[in-house]
Amino acid sequence: MTRSQFWKTATWIALYSAILAGCATGSAQQPAGNSTGTSATQDKSPAAVATGTEETGKTANPRVHEFRLDNGLKILVKQDSRAPVVVSQVWYKAGSSYEQNGTTGVAHVLEHMMFKGTDKYGPNEFSRIISENGGSENAFTGQDYTAYFQQLEKSRLPIAMELEADRMANLNLSAEEFGKEIQVVMEERRMRTDDNPKAKTYELFLATAYTNSPYHHPIIGWMNDLKNMTVEDAQKWYNDWYAPNNATLVVAGDVDPGQVLALAKEHYGRIPPAKVPKLKPQQEVVQNGVRRIVVKEPAQLPYLLMGYKVPVIKTAELEWEPYALEMLAHVLDGSDSSRFTRDLIRGKAMAASIGAGYDLFSRMDELFLFDSTPAQGFTVADLEKEIRAQIERLKTELVTEKELERIKNQVVASKIYEQDSIFYQAMQMGTLETVGLDWRLTDEFVDRFRTVTAEQVQQVAQKYLIDERLTVAVLDPQPINPKSIASNHGGAPHAQ
Repeated sequence: MTRSQFWKTATWIALYSAILAGCATGSAQQPAGNSTGTSATQDKSPAAVATGTEETGKTANPRVHEFRLDNGLKILVKQDSRAPVVVSQVWYKAGSSYEQNGTTGVAHVLEHMMFKGTDKYGPNEFSRIISENGGSENAFTGQDYTAYFQQLEKSRLPIAMELEADRMANLNLSAEEFGKEIQVVMEERRMRTDDNPKAKTYELFLATAYTNSPYHHPIIGWMNDLKNMTVEDAQKWYNDWYAPNNATLVVAGDVDPGQVLALAKEHYGRIPPAKVPKLKPQQEVVQNGVRRIVVKEPAQLPYLLMGYKVPVIKTAELEWEPYALEMLAHVLDGSDSSRFTRDLIRGKAMAASIGAGYDLFSRMDELFLFDSTPAQGFTVADLEKEIRAQIERLKTELVTEKELERIKNQVVASKIYEQDSIFYQAMQMGTLETVGLDWRLTDEFVDRFRTVTAEQVQQVAQKYLIDERLTVAVLDPQPINPKSIASNHGGAPHAQ
């Protein structure tokens, strides 16, 4: 898929597919004995505390009900009765951007360890029980969050809640299980990044683009940090961030909000809140010119990455700018009638693939990305020149009203189709709440997007798509030695 499609849909739908392929739950299938070692129960075990009275906020969407328990757990319930199924998701404000140098990757490692047993359930019992009840489950780690989910027939929701609440409070982190799982994660890194030239280029591209932003380091972590990680690092991460007052429970499907609240009180309400660390602001330093890197890796084809630092909804001083940047991405990429496809793939036949994209729902400033693989007979230098020409055209010529209207209609249609997935609906709300935005933005997006004008698209192109904000990475393909190609075994797909 193109980079634009990645940013617009992978966070939701493509990510869902990756999750179902397996991450933590499929990572270590060997039978294991009883866990031993340090347990988190001494600090986080459920206590006989009152659940209190929920706080119900007024919502613009009558199908969404919002509650908060006395221990700080935020609950969002979205009713969708088209099928007798339910999705339950728990989101923690604890992604890779919360990590410190030296322990990068610990958020993802802890995600794996969350399936390795509690005082009540042994290693991998969580997955077995959900499967026996006809459900699917998994987890995923991002830059700004870690989330766990189950999808089941609606009468099985109490089972999912009981299991999820248990591991929120009573996870057993044994040195034995950690030793096995850290090897799985390192193999996952080898398979998904070290042996993948495009992924390796993208990782080094981010490390070049960001100087002090925590988006600098990869979600899966640097290999040296993984090699030196200890079970105590994972234990500290769990103790610091896994608490009801740092989590959001999202339930969507054929459910009754009152019954969901009662279940949440029963299973989560007795877990006491914790003192969650306060993050210090980490504002990226000002960039003063183009940054360039060349990555030499065994590969068949060259590859180009370009990224401009831009604000997101959370950080923008002018609230319309992220929506104008999103419109700009659609002008260049996003459909067969977009400019990149029309001009550079079908027209000049310069690009084998090309895309533009932007994630406006991040916690901190992001990169407006371009990526491309040249067609035979062309180089990455040719593609960079053409991409820059397309950008200059946006700066000097207004997008036509006809083009804007076509894009707006396409986006409205895609938003309607997105509602076919209750998992997607829950994931939208969970993501927004966890990065510090209001979940209602999911309902407001189309109206805000519709207001974007051609003049605003031109203004953001002129303001943000400039060399002082640009980083360029080029994959320079080296000869491939067949003997050095690693076999695809071990590890597990990771939903980043």
